Amino acid sequence: MSTSYLIRNAQIVGGAPQDILIADGVIQEIGSGITTEADVDIDAHGLIVLPGLVDLHTHLRQPGKEDAETVLTGTQAAAKGGYTAVHAMANTSPVADNAAVVEQVWELGKASGYCDVQPVGAVTVGLEGKELAELAAMHGSAAGVRVFSDDGKCVDDAVLMRRALEYVKTIGGVVAQHAQEPRLTEAAQMNEGTVSAKLGLGGWPAVAEEAIIARDVLLASHAGARLHVCHVSTAGSVRIIRWAKAQGWDVTAEVTPHHLLLTDELVRSGDPVYKVNPPLRTEADVLALRSALSDGTIDAVATDHAPHPDADKDCAWAVAAMGMVGLETALSVVQQTMVETGLLTWEGVADRMSHRPARIGRLDGHGRRVSVGEPANLVLFDPAYRGTVNAETFASRSRNTPYRGLELPGRVHATFLRGVPTVLAGELVEPGELA
Repeated sequence: MSTSYLIRNAQIVGGAPQDILIADGVIQEIGSGITTEADVDIDAHGLIVLPGLVDLHTHLRQPGKEDAETVLTGTQAAAKGGYTAVHAMANTSPVADNAAVVEQVWELGKASGYCDVQPVGAVTVGLEGKELAELAAMHGSAAGVRVFSDDGKCVDDAVLMRRALEYVKTIGGVVAQHAQEPRLTEAAQMNEGTVSAKLGLGGWPAVAEEAIIARDVLLASHAGARLHVCHVSTAGSVRIIRWAKAQGWDVTAEVTPHHLLLTDELVRSGDPVYKVNPPLRTEADVLALRSALSDGTIDAVATDHAPHPDADKDCAWAVAAMGMVGLETALSVVQQTMVETGLLTWEGVADRMSHRPARIGRLDGHGRRVSVGEPANLVLFDPAYRGTVNAETFASRSRNTPYRGLELPGRVHATFLRGVPTVLAGELVEPGELA
């Protein structure tokens, strides 16, 4: 028989502090002063209860790049960040462009026990942008792939993108596009602007992202298909997405925590930890992204967790890998940029980091309201905590965080996956240890 838990005095988003009884993986009771006995009591005074977070954009690196991350270490990082489900991107080695690879990732996720792993299938074979991958086979596999993306590369061929949208529509899926016109970003190293000009680094113009988004929302409308735009980073992209939604088209979008907080001014330091794709943009872009997330134009926060070994970041800027880890700090960054600025309530955070991402990825059992009868996928979060980011304590195998040494608010106190704690008192719990 599974262990039961009574969470006392928890602040459920949108309501007053209450007790929550969890047993058999489900929320059994919610109320004040629950008297039912449980195996474990948790004092949640001062803690906010959110539905387990869902990440639409996680790089777990396995198979093939285990020196940077594995499914186990990546899902441990996810649990410490309050996530109960992540979407694993396809740019592994070999690429997740067939049923065998996505099933391998899915099985590794099940074995980890720290959060559910939903593989993302590649749109094209080998991410090469030449021919469609085995979309139907990946969807029909045990992994049940619903999201398809060549992330890391753009599907820049308009005919191929149209075919992908039309095909994925027939299986009820969504194409998640990495919007980057490759010819406009040749030799690009950072955002194109005054800082790039001053530093003499190849510029990455905003229009390289915006042109692809503009094309793709039109293609999605023509096909009557679902389009999801990955890691939106410019004010111009926001305007295009807002216009597409006003037409009633089925377009969704995500923003990363780092694009909500950091700007291209940080590149002046020369530290490759700030090298990311798409690049850090201007303060005006950051403010536009925050506003768009607040009003719902941007649907979700997605981490784009991109771990790299030290050797790939501790080097000259020009040859450094692009990407940042983000699972363990995402909720804190959102608290600082969105909640403490008054742009989102905690209920809004639950919507952008759980409800909508689960809906976009069509994940059963995730993104539900904290209510009786629902799966106990929960995170207990302490918003009053403030601490300095120490990368050495990360569960991730990689340490390429742009927040090292910064003080950020909030801390995940506990994470529950179907009623089983993966994190308690801020520390990982061995799967099954308290089940």
